[in-house]
Amino acid sequence: MKAQYEERMQMDLDEVRRKFHKVATLVEDQLRDTVQALIGWDKDLATKVILGDRQVNRRIQQIDSLCHTFIIRHAPSAGHLRFASAVLRLNVALERIGDYAGTIGREVLHLTTQPPERVTRDIEIIAQQARHALGEALTSFFEEDLERALQMHEGLVRPIDLTLSAVLGHLVELANDRVVPLKDSFALVRINNLLKRVSEQADNISEQAIFAITGEEREPRIYRILFVGHENNRASQIAEAYAEKAYPTRGVYTSAGLNPAGGLDPALIEFMDERGMDVKHKMPSPFTTPLDSVQPYHVIIALEEGVLEHITEVPFRTIVLEWAIDIPEGFTTEVLEDLYKMIAVRIQDLMKTLAGPDAH
Repeated sequence: MKAQYEERMQMDLDEVRRKFHKVATLVEDQLRDTVQALIGWDKDLATKVILGDRQVNRRIQQIDSLCHTFIIRHAPSAGHLRFASAVLRLNVALERIGDYAGTIGREVLHLTTQPPERVTRDIEIIAQQARHALGEALTSFFEEDLERALQMHEGLVRPIDLTLSAVLGHLVELANDRVVPLKDSFALVRINNLLKRVSEQADNISEQAIFAITGEEREPRIYRILFVGHENNRASQIAEAYAEKAYPTRGVYTSAGLNPAGGLDPALIEFMDERGMDVKHKMPSPFTTPLDSVQPYHVIIALEEGVLEHITEVPFRTIVLEWAIDIPEGFTTEVLEDLYKMIAVRIQDLMKTLAGPDAH
């Protein structure tokens, strides 16, 4: 009896796997076709992709139903339950990618002219990178290849950001030179952003592959945060030191100045030491550009008026904030205390937003 039960459970599981594989292949085809529709300015193919999105949605709804039935019927545990849970989450990612493909198809239909070869060549590069990331993520799930999932998770999304920055620069140049109509320029920017989102969904798929294989969720993100001031000898140093003490496991914090001072004021060193933060070995550092690097900052914060305008050429995924804190100059205890309290509250709010209310 037990053997029959296990055989039936495996049959149901195989059906979910088979149908999910079909819809994943269909979504990959949709993504390929919508890019081809753009490159060849093929409006019939674009229309086919738009209509095909309904088929994707129907198949995903069917898989959702099969997964819920599987869980109710068999009350699975361990690997079987992880697989069903992962498929339910992966359905969301695939549905969104299908929506992206359909939206790109609609944008193609509304283009007023065929995009220049330079534009389509750029978009084709991004599309190839996004499709490669998606293919690797899906393969890691179907083949239960943990190493492939980890490599995807750690290394394939970043190159798309670099390509996208270059492509957006090209589009701005072409729009300024009137090579591409303004309306079409907006559409092409949207198409590029949608392809970037494909890579983000691929990252989510790799995360679910890791969960299905190991049962482990993604480790909490470590945020890279840069505080920028004029001289990097007061507010930005306080911010860096406070963030390191208050949220040591959730971020890597640095500070810099547009015109860094020669050192830190002894009054600041003493003030921070009294609060358990050792800054005596810190030196004001220069703010350097370009900001793009192998590991770009997640957040850059301008802490004084006039700083923000110097933070240019920001990487695509980096958020820039301005905390123009109006505190009198000087290093008296009263001034530093007011500055410290204001910065501490801002950092607490920021980290709760980034990492959740239990961040530490």
